[in-house]
Amino acid sequence: MRLTPARKIAIAGTVAIAAAALTGLGIVTAPSSSAATACGVLFDDFNYASRTDAALGGRGWSIRTDSGGPGVSGARWLADNVSFPTVDGQKVAQLKAVTDGTAAGTSHAEFSQRNRRFFEGTYLARIKFADAPASGSDGDHVNQTFYTISPLAAPMDPTYSEMDFSEYLPNGGWGEAGPINYQTTWYTYVADPWYADNQHSQQARSINGWHDVMATVAGGHVKYYIDGALVGDHSGKVYPRQNMSIDFNQWFIDLAGHAGGTGTSTYLQSVDYLYHAKKQVLTPAQATAAINGYRSAGTTFTDNVVAANDCDGGTPPPADGATMLQSNFSGRCIDIPTAQATAGALLQTWDCNDTDAQKWSFPVDGTLRAMRKCMDPAGGALANGTRIQLADCNGNAVQRFTLTAARTLVNVSSGRCVDIKDWVGSNGAALQLWDCAATANQIWGQL
Repeated sequence: MRLTPARKIAIAGTVAIAAAALTGLGIVTAPSSSAATACGVLFDDFNYASRTDAALGGRGWSIRTDSGGPGVSGARWLADNVSFPTVDGQKVAQLKAVTDGTAAGTSHAEFSQRNRRFFEGTYLARIKFADAPASGSDGDHVNQTFYTISPLAAPMDPTYSEMDFSEYLPNGGWGEAGPINYQTTWYTYVADPWYADNQHSQQARSINGWHDVMATVAGGHVKYYIDGALVGDHSGKVYPRQNMSIDFNQWFIDLAGHAGGTGTSTYLQSVDYLYHAKKQVLTPAQATAAINGYRSAGTTFTDNVVAANDCDGGTPPPADGATMLQSNFSGRCIDIPTAQATAGALLQTWDCNDTDAQKWSFPVDGTLRAMRKCMDPAGGALANGTRIQLADCNGNAVQRFTLTAARTLVNVSSGRCVDIKDWVGSNGAALQLWDCAATANQIWGQL
């Protein structure tokens, strides 16, 4: 995480805000079929001579040198803190963080794929974490990271997207004892005064040494893995909403951990490789097999990841009634109350349960159907605030809905979107028509 000047893990409640439109983000649900291979793959074995190797920049990598957060105010971000040595017999990207207990004597490291074209799919990096410094006294509050991130346009920006696949604090920090590792998926935040709206998982144990850090992003869920074991499953409004960069950095949260130390301490974080398959959902074994295939063939780098998120033509909803529609905001699904398919029943959101009351089909006539009835704007009205109900299918054009590439559910006649009324995140939330703003309470994923 780069942008926050002081970082604290927090899970905030529902934020009832009106958001700016997300026009052009092209958000789609990641398919599991091989058709997604057209979206591209990035694999980098970090076989570079040095940080000045021309291939590094030519392949989209950028090393940070500008000042600012996160971490110790006044600390530097140095290009020389990123190198490409051989570690344990393998060329790696290595990040160095150094401190003597003063801001002037503290430096951090960061390098990233700054071209923001990364969203859904599979991410995997093999990282060597360090519980102790390579030299100097131990105890510093160092943070060793791998994440994706987009810019924060303004405080509480509802388009902000960030996934921290791993933030490892071997000596603790943010008021927690170490060692501890975090996975955090972000909705938004405010830098000053600090306010965080996110979902996180944590493991209070050492991960010293080499580990596979992986995530899959699809269908409204971000699933995090360490060495093939699932350690977090985040969903709802924290699901990313726009393309991000891929970043690695190592930095000090504060200088308090150096209070008892003397001299200079140097910490090292190494990255063996990075792999990303855009819009492909792979198991840990499948991702590892793909990487082994590149290495067996002598391939040290490949990158054909496209920026567009409709690269496979989108994922048309199935016509067999097997699709649940899950809110990006609450993580709950569009539901027929008590599974009673009565004309006039007002639709709601409810915990996703895979019952017929939540299975919606998209037949060729453009309607959206469940339990042999149609989604319908109550009374045939098309104004903002019109409740969404279940009705007998009658051929009226007002019963046509489409799930767009941006995952908004649009009533074709009105051009307005199916919206969770008043940003209610609990079971029983009402649905209504409202001007499309692509806010989290208007985004729906398929399950």
